[in-house]
Amino acid sequence: MRFMIIRKADRSTEAGDMPSEEILAAMGKYNEELVKAGALLDAAGLQPSSKGARVRFSRGKPTVIDGPFAETKELIAGYSILEVRSKEEAIEWVKRWPPEDGDVEIEIRQMFELEDFGPSEAVERMREVGFADKK
Repeated sequence: MRFMIIRKADRSTEAGDMPSEEILAAMGKYNEELVKAGALLDAAGLQPSSKGARVRFSRGKPTVIDGPFAETKELIAGYSILEVRSKEEAIEWVKRWPPEDGDVEIEIRQMFELEDFGPSEAVERMREVGFADKK
């Protein structure tokens, strides 16, 4: 099972403040433990929303909205993708999040696998082009 671990944004991340050496070291150690356990597939921090954009579609027509975006609580500052046996295992990993990161909110979301969609021509085509191998 794959889970996306979402580190919610806050004033500091949206201001573009870089993490301290202490936080970087703690996150490095945490990620190293995940790698050693074979659970970490990917992880990255994200630039502030002021450097991003949204594309909203209305009746198929795209409209581009440049950041920053006002609702910090709806934004993410970074993510990790874990492959573990259960949601409970993902929760246990998140409970070990480095306290040096301060008062943060972490969201855990299970990712869909192609098998979840059942048999279909579209799913078979995704397998043919290697989509299922992206894990």
